[in-house]
Amino acid sequence: MHLSLKSVCLALFACYTAAAAASQPEPQHALTLYDEAPKYSADFQHFDYVNPDAPKGGTLRLSGFGSFDSLNPYISRGTSADNLNLIYDTLTFHSLDEPFTEYGLIAESMEKAEDGTWVRFHLRPEARFQDGKLITAEDVVFTFNTLIEHGAPFYRAYYSNVQEVVADDPQTVTFRFHHGNNRELPLVLGQLPVLPKHYWQGRDFTKGSLDIPVGSGPYQIDNVRAGRSISFKRNPDYWAAELPVQRGFNNFDRVIVDYFRDGSVTLEAFKAGQFDFNQEMAAKNWAIGYNSPALSDGRIIKEEIPNNNTQGMQGFVFNLRKPHFADVRVRKAISLLFDFEWANSKLFHGAYTRTASYFDNSELAAQGEPSAAELELLEPLREQLPPAVFGPAYVPPKTDGSGNLRDQRREAYALLQDAGWKIVDDQLVNAEGEPLSFEFLLVQPEFERVMLPFKRNLASLGINLTLRRVDVSQYINRLRSRDFDMVVSGFGQSNSPGNEQREYWHSSSADNSGSRNLMGLKDPAIDALVEGLVQADTRESLVTHTRALDRALRAQHLMVPNWYTRFYRVAYWDKFAHPKVAPDYDVGLFTWWVDPAKSAAAIPDNEVPVVTTPVSEED
Repeated sequence: MHLSLKSVCLALFACYTAAAAASQPEPQHALTLYDEAPKYSADFQHFDYVNPDAPKGGTLRLSGFGSFDSLNPYISRGTSADNLNLIYDTLTFHSLDEPFTEYGLIAESMEKAEDGTWVRFHLRPEARFQDGKLITAEDVVFTFNTLIEHGAPFYRAYYSNVQEVVADDPQTVTFRFHHGNNRELPLVLGQLPVLPKHYWQGRDFTKGSLDIPVGSGPYQIDNVRAGRSISFKRNPDYWAAELPVQRGFNNFDRVIVDYFRDGSVTLEAFKAGQFDFNQEMAAKNWAIGYNSPALSDGRIIKEEIPNNNTQGMQGFVFNLRKPHFADVRVRKAISLLFDFEWANSKLFHGAYTRTASYFDNSELAAQGEPSAAELELLEPLREQLPPAVFGPAYVPPKTDGSGNLRDQRREAYALLQDAGWKIVDDQLVNAEGEPLSFEFLLVQPEFERVMLPFKRNLASLGINLTLRRVDVSQYINRLRSRDFDMVVSGFGQSNSPGNEQREYWHSSSADNSGSRNLMGLKDPAIDALVEGLVQADTRESLVTHTRALDRALRAQHLMVPNWYTRFYRVAYWDKFAHPKVAPDYDVGLFTWWVDPAKSAAAIPDNEVPVVTTPVSEED
């Protein structure tokens, strides 16, 4: 049969169109890291860890530390108020009982390119800001570009693999990537808060302000007392209230955060009934600090909720920009003089486990000798890595808890001598006669009791440690300007580490004011391991890359490792109820609700004394 040229062209076009349609990715209700099936199907009604019929009402009263002078949490200037995430929705919602799964919130569905080079979000037509205006793709584009250009340095590092963001139409937005090797990036972009373009146009995004912003979330800011308190009220017209990802959440009519400048005063204020819920971080307080008539008669409840998260690393951070700390032998020697077992016994009531890994409490932590798979990653970097990386993963030595550090002191002094230091007139000095002296910058007075024994141990080798306590605003400014010798800080980790590792350890973040690379680490081998982790394409590969990175970080002795606990320690007045099933990876506070019967009996009005907050600058 003879076919005309036109017929052939039409047939070829039809075939091409059909093939393109067949290869076009299907819209998904959820995104997972390795395209595994999410826990919840497309027709799920609510998460397992919520009560979908939880009553609405009542007030949740919380505490904040220090003060605040800004309602913009996305910039480096100023100190932003707590809980501002309550007023902003994100493109997707992070499930609290899966390691890393994102379900649509502002986005109704998502598409990912098969080669990993783009992700597309289809916005819900009903999504609205709190002033009634529709959320559009233009708002998403505006938000992303604003954070990159004017936000904290974190965002430039976090989204560095994004080439461009395009509004395809009013309800569709596409992010295109420089390459397809970053499997986490589509999920990371799903966590983008969406800011209203119409509100921010004409305003200076780079300056902290107490002007009440427009959001799209379940709560609106109700009242602000600069530096002292902020209150939120539940938005009765919240557009997403009945979505499956929001059902059972946000049950409090009001959320109030009052600020205190001293931890001991905060605890007394809680026991006096001035706020309702406290997540306790101090073991001493947890052991004896809550003793009171209200605890004895059951009006205050203490509860330990299992914490299944990767614990990450808290520790005393060396600033490698300081010449004395540039030598790994000096850093290791100083670390050896911290006696965790004594502190745990005498100060912490035996409540903690010593941190060894940057990914403790998980399969991601390196153990023993490197595996064959880890060696494949490490061997090409052998010349750039410390030899210790290729032996057993470093674990801090364990003492007998007596306070006698004879063995550790001997090892520390040998390291210091090898690095060119010696004791002269009871002072440790280098070849130029400069003493080894440094300052520990503190904002929490409670930490002084931990540091004083450490200070004594250092002094036994002629090392002078000075404790410097400053107020919150000064502390933040000094961190941003890297004006410190040593601080205590934590580097939280998820069960699926990714882009944030660049912000923690990569050379590109070392000189960024406000980045999380507090130590100023610039190491090509670490950079290569971080990039390999970010580009891992299977769970098995991610675990291997993370363990290899963990080994390298531990061998550098960048921090004096602290401790962790496998529980969230929470105390609360008995006015709440919460679901029987707790989420695996969060306290889940905003799945709780006020029980009207309990609330009436919890804190009789005539029993609430007033606790005032000291305003001393040293707090």
